[in-house]
Amino acid sequence: MPFYQYFNGEIVAVDQPVFQTNDLTILRGYGLFDYFRTYNGVAFRWDDYWQRFENSARLLKLPLPVTQAETEKILADLHSMSGEAEVAFRFVLTGGYAPDSVHVIQPNFLIRTEPLPQDNPAGRLKGIKVLPYEYVRDLPEIKTTNYVHMVLMADELKRQNAADLLFHKDGEVSELTRSNLFAFQGDKLITSDRNILNGITRRVVIELAKANFDVEIRPVSYKEIITADEVFTTSTTKWVMPVVQIGEQPVGSGTAGKRTLQLQHQFEELVSHWGK
Repeated sequence: MPFYQYFNGEIVAVDQPVFQTNDLTILRGYGLFDYFRTYNGVAFRWDDYWQRFENSARLLKLPLPVTQAETEKILADLHSMSGEAEVAFRFVLTGGYAPDSVHVIQPNFLIRTEPLPQDNPAGRLKGIKVLPYEYVRDLPEIKTTNYVHMVLMADELKRQNAADLLFHKDGEVSELTRSNLFAFQGDKLITSDRNILNGITRRVVIELAKANFDVEIRPVSYKEIITADEVFTTSTTKWVMPVVQIGEQPVGSGTAGKRTLQLQHQFEELVSHWGK
């Protein structure tokens, strides 16, 4: 069955054009988005995702045109119309149409229903390679639509058979282009607390890890990452993904670590029973 999208009060087919060309996201890159999915037909950590989206909108000074309760009803309708057991949702809040190409008048709000992202079971088992990249995202707490560096480096990532970029600057790491970063030093788990997007999967993994590991949320140096016993990354699409190589340097033994795989299993168990 076809997927549908919500745009400013109307639900239309997902392939129907909705934006005019003077939207501030098109003209100035002024906009934000969020992305999440269902498990067992129930949106995962919906309250957390909404709060993050609401916070991003506030920081960009974009008023939300709908409440959380109204949005929840829209999501239920879109899910039902898709005819699929599981779906992903993509929110996009733009600066809206600006006659002077500068000032926000009324944001545009889009919710796309999408098929689930393609799983990467091989990556979760064997781990991925990332490339170190000197950069810190502008306004990192906001999930903006600006992914210029990822797109610029797409060909190089493919050439080096790497899955993502590892952002670092002044000796400190922050995140990957679309996911958060963790490292194990023995049974101590560390993850950065600044220059990052506060990922929801990150939050869940921290909650799970605290039962068995000493968790430190603080600035993390690049040296700590490249000398760590295990490194992994987390996101809606990656879940818990081992990082086994950074540039030309293997992480630890160069294979997915047992502690990482333990957290991966715990997360998979959690989502398999979500909403039941």
